[in-house]
Amino acid sequence: MEKKRWTALAIAVGLFFVSLIAQFSSTVATTQWGELISDENDFAEEVREDGTGSEKVAVIHLNGVIQSDDVGGVINASTYNHRVLLEMLDHAKEDEGIEGVVLRVNTPGGGVVESEEIHDQIVSLQEEDKPVYVSMGNTAASGGYYVSAPAEQIFAHPATLTGSIGVIMESINIAELADDLGIDFNTITSGEYKDIMSISRPMSEDEEDILQTMIDEMYDDFVNVIVNGRDMDEATVRELGDGRVYTGSQAKDVGLVDELGSLDDTIEQLQQDYNLENAQVVEYEYSLGIGSLFGMTAEKMFGDELQLSGLTEMLRVSNSPRAMYLYTE
Repeated sequence: MEKKRWTALAIAVGLFFVSLIAQFSSTVATTQWGELISDENDFAEEVREDGTGSEKVAVIHLNGVIQSDDVGGVINASTYNHRVLLEMLDHAKEDEGIEGVVLRVNTPGGGVVESEEIHDQIVSLQEEDKPVYVSMGNTAASGGYYVSAPAEQIFAHPATLTGSIGVIMESINIAELADDLGIDFNTITSGEYKDIMSISRPMSEDEEDILQTMIDEMYDDFVNVIVNGRDMDEATVRELGDGRVYTGSQAKDVGLVDELGSLDDTIEQLQQDYNLENAQVVEYEYSLGIGSLFGMTAEKMFGDELQLSGLTEMLRVSNSPRAMYLYTE
């Protein structure tokens, strides 16, 4: 009887792996391998609207959780690539034919440093007299709003979720559970605060004060970005920036966005404002690479569970504190 059980288990495991291989093979078979690897850039420039002359407007998409390439694994590979996004923005700055940029933002935010890097690239574009307009998608919250704030104009859909102005840092404490299970943690540190936010013990008041000071400093930076980018009063920004989210309509009412409209409306407005009605509109698109292939294959096979685990992986990437400009439901 025992032998039959093991045989059945082996067959089940074998069928599971055969299924995985079949799904992966299907993806491989439908992939255009000639376009798999780009020789020059990790993105391609596609024509969205024809124009006359040499002037161009670039459309760049920011989709997915804002994070460094070494944080999210394959989960976010098919939707967001931080390095490539920065390259797109830099390319738009260096391309003499680009006269303006529309950034399509669809993100709940992400890392503080990564959001600041995108923000700085946008400001750098503007310093080259290249206006940046933002078109918000389903979600442009927290870090998504941080990178949008310096734009000359921000468009949102009435149902866009935006705002969530603030900083979050969190960890899990399992000390009581460990006690119940009889689990002991042996930690040796070189200093009193080396294991700050440890999962194995409650946080002290001194540690809370240290971390709160860090969060307050990052929040002040967020506020200043909005004050400077939106030309708003600091007190107003702090009143609005209590962490809540706003719909696009609400955000327009309180001055966080300028207009309600679609991506096409945003492009059209930029063209009208800067006499670029005859400019060609180009769209920067990610080239299909190995990372994207595996990312799409993994998402196809495991679906929502894998996406959730990817976000969890990012949030729990280490036991050390990780501050985020992130909206979580």
